Amino acid sequence: MFTLFNISVLSSPIAMMGMHFDPMYFLLVIVPGMALSGGAAWLLKSRFAKYSQVPSQKGYTGQQAAQMLLDRAGITDVKVVRVDGSLTDHYNPTTKSLALSTPVFDQTSIAAIGVATHEAGHAIQHATGYFPLKWRSLLVPATGIGSKFGTYTMMGGLMLMAIAGPIGKIVFIIGACLYGLLLLFQLVTLPVEFNASNRAKQLVVEAGIVSEQERDGIDKVLGAAAMTYVAAFFTTLLTLLYFLHRAGLLGGNRR
Repeated sequence: MFTLFNISVLSSPIAMMGMHFDPMYFLLVIVPGMALSGGAAWLLKSRFAKYSQVPSQKGYTGQQAAQMLLDRAGITDVKVVRVDGSLTDHYNPTTKSLALSTPVFDQTSIAAIGVATHEAGHAIQHATGYFPLKWRSLLVPATGIGSKFGTYTMMGGLMLMAIAGPIGKIVFIIGACLYGLLLLFQLVTLPVEFNASNRAKQLVVEAGIVSEQERDGIDKVLGAAAMTYVAAFFTTLLTLLYFLHRAGLLGGNRR
């Protein structure tokens, strides 16, 4: 999946609803989280914009490059389709569709080829039974529950701990476990994304889509994309650690 990191976790209501504002949350979670996510998003956008202006020497479009890698891998049941938006490119293992945004599907730039072949890398992972991809797919439903209800349950637990003691602690732990599913999903996502990029970097040269010299631009675009996933993981980790500390389950603090 080739998307920008969503930083909504940084403005989670858990930090503000029912509790006074804590400067430590601002200093230890919001500031580093925004620096990580904002920096990664800026780097990706700037590199994608830069290498979108660099045409490939052989003139393959993103769609053609992705299809070439699928053909070389003997994958005949995956369709390369167009999707609206920018940097909305993704591979759907359920429908076996490789969706490329218009700036990628039709363009012959180094950036377009990098993004398209990265998504083809996911299709190859699926076809070859790459284990971390299976894990990530299994975690998707649980992650939705964790991201939607984990923060609110932790918030409720912290509030109850002040008036109901052990019951509040149990509620908080349940919320922390739910929120932890999001962290686990992001952790499993890291090898999935890095592996897809590494496959793309190697195969685009082997397939003759780009030259060894042109691969440097693809490396930079895909490297920037990988950093958005790293930023997402560390921001979620910082948030979870902070609230574990607030609950007295980490470092012995209880506020």
